[in-house]
Amino acid sequence: MATTLRMGLPVLTTSLGLLFMAGAATLLLTAQPRPSVPLVPLPQTAIVPPMTMMHRLDGEYLSVGRPVDAPRVAVTLDKPLVIMRYQVTVADYTRCVAAGACKRLDGKAARGDLPATGVSHGDASDYAAWLSASTGLRWRLPTDREWAHAAGTRFIDDARGFDGDNANPALRWLADYDRESARKQASDPAPRPVGSFGANEHGVHDMAGNVWEWTQSCLRRVSLDAAGKTTGETTNCGAYVVEGQHRAVMTSFIRNPKSGGCSVGTPPDNLGFRLVKEQRWQDRVPAGLRRLLPA
Repeated sequence: MATTLRMGLPVLTTSLGLLFMAGAATLLLTAQPRPSVPLVPLPQTAIVPPMTMMHRLDGEYLSVGRPVDAPRVAVTLDKPLVIMRYQVTVADYTRCVAAGACKRLDGKAARGDLPATGVSHGDASDYAAWLSASTGLRWRLPTDREWAHAAGTRFIDDARGFDGDNANPALRWLADYDRESARKQASDPAPRPVGSFGANEHGVHDMAGNVWEWTQSCLRRVSLDAAGKTTGETTNCGAYVVEGQHRAVMTSFIRNPKSGGCSVGTPPDNLGFRLVKEQRWQDRVPAGLRRLLPA
């Protein structure tokens, strides 16, 4: 009996070894980490450091019923901002159209290296949702303050220099129109390839170019009393702030600004966008471990 048992031990040991190896192989095959390569090319991004800046707030301000410039206040962004170096291009947007996630651009086909223009706020939001799903990262439109923060020294103060003693609104409107028309005439209205207007101190390109960009900031109307204290505020999320050579407001469904939609002065000719990437806690985990984390 003992001899038989001793003879069976090598066989049992070999069988257990084979079973263990087979189980380990099965585990490796079924527990492969998800591929880390995104379905679409990752956009180039710049990291804008946190800082405090003087910023003229967005919105339309009324003091005792008369238009006034929005206040210029210190605004602090307390964490780094990760934003696309370039505007979303025609080639970028076309990938979203091909995937059936974005509406086709109006007009004839344009060069792939041009900014994607003729997009509504909804189009930009659709692209952000598609890019997020395709890369596993969270992309969204910037707020007005984030855009100004990323623009740095390229941000243009849009104070309109209201004359508080002038009670005739028609004269103010004409002055606004003349100023904005002069800005447009001084610039080339045709979109240029991304990168044509250079980079700012943060490495973000074309913030002073001739393509305006959607933000996620809704139109605000703020009422002030004679002492400058806020007495009321309304928000209209059917219209959004757009940023560029000057700040404007566009209704969310506008694709071609030439048909109207700017709250003050003449509307910009070209509407495009760029996105910011939200930093998640998973993004701070080493890449080798990140692949094992749940989405």
